[in-house]
Amino acid sequence: MKKLKVIQLVPELNSGGVERGTLEVGRYLSENGHQSIIISNCGRMVEQLIREGSRHVKFPVHKKNPISLLQVPKLRKFFLREKPDIIHARSRIPAWLSYLTLMLINRGKRPNFVTTVHGFYSVNAYSKVMTQSDHVICVSNSIREYVLRNYPQTPQSKLSVIHRGIKSRDYHIGYKPKREWLDKWKEDFPKTTNKRILVLPGRLTRLKGQEEFLKIINILGDEYCGLIIGHVDKKKNGYFNELHALANKMGILKRILFLGHREDLKDIFAISNCVFSLSTKPESFGRTVLEALSIGVPVIGYGMGGVGEILSELFPEGQVACGDILHAVELVKSLEKHPVKPKPNKTFTLEDMLAKIEDVYARLSC
Repeated sequence: MKKLKVIQLVPELNSGGVERGTLEVGRYLSENGHQSIIISNCGRMVEQLIREGSRHVKFPVHKKNPISLLQVPKLRKFFLREKPDIIHARSRIPAWLSYLTLMLINRGKRPNFVTTVHGFYSVNAYSKVMTQSDHVICVSNSIREYVLRNYPQTPQSKLSVIHRGIKSRDYHIGYKPKREWLDKWKEDFPKTTNKRILVLPGRLTRLKGQEEFLKIINILGDEYCGLIIGHVDKKKNGYFNELHALANKMGILKRILFLGHREDLKDIFAISNCVFSLSTKPESFGRTVLEALSIGVPVIGYGMGGVGEILSELFPEGQVACGDILHAVELVKSLEKHPVKPKPNKTFTLEDMLAKIEDVYARLSC
């Protein structure tokens, strides 16, 4: 295979599934003899990116502001100097800046342009740019249907469904945390001792279903403890205070932990009895759902979008209708009495995802 130079563009590199996927592709490219460059406005993940063999170049490609257009001539100069084979944009602002930049480069010198549609974006001209590339990667069948439904002029031939995946070696049935981690957890969070632990991961926002999760904990008995895990943006402090007040009003504050951002989700999942996905809008994929299921932990989630696809494949018993918290409560009780294990994950693997993305790059560069 021809050795490639690939430039990926992402707004910032702080946290999130898009950012993690960007680094995973960068690491894979470097390990397989390709050149990987990642453009962003920096973030906490840059150090890891460099350590894993990619090169980082800072451009302010994160602001939804007309002033961002000033980056186009700078990007053009950079692209012409680097002569990449592939430009891969993973978000709308980077996609617009890439698209406009490439239009200013002679076709003979223009790299191939790839976009990944990571979410159910609002349907408008601004979002349409994600379908204007040479090839469009969709992270689930639900996203592919969204693209074809809302942008029917998009040729099906330039769409690929490449599910996001996780590393089989790291996420497998029977994974257990190390003793040191368990001791530290018990020391830090003694209220979880001898409790059945239920977890809701996801950034703090109304769409992620934290209120519904509190209602589920409230209906269940004192033997259940609920963990709400996810980054709390400063703009969401008001919502955090609302949740705290609601838990207090319900009388369950002693059984709820707000843990904020955590780097040890896999270990937390492993000591949990059940993980939840309660987003009231369809998710494009659902990485935390996949992570939990892959280590053998049941997941209860709304059976729609990418989450529905994962549950249908690995744990159909965990699907409930959107908003049906009573069914969710009954499932928790049923799984306690009659445990059901998820199927081993052989479908949504990182190895498969990376090989398919490399194949897209190679076919475009022939």
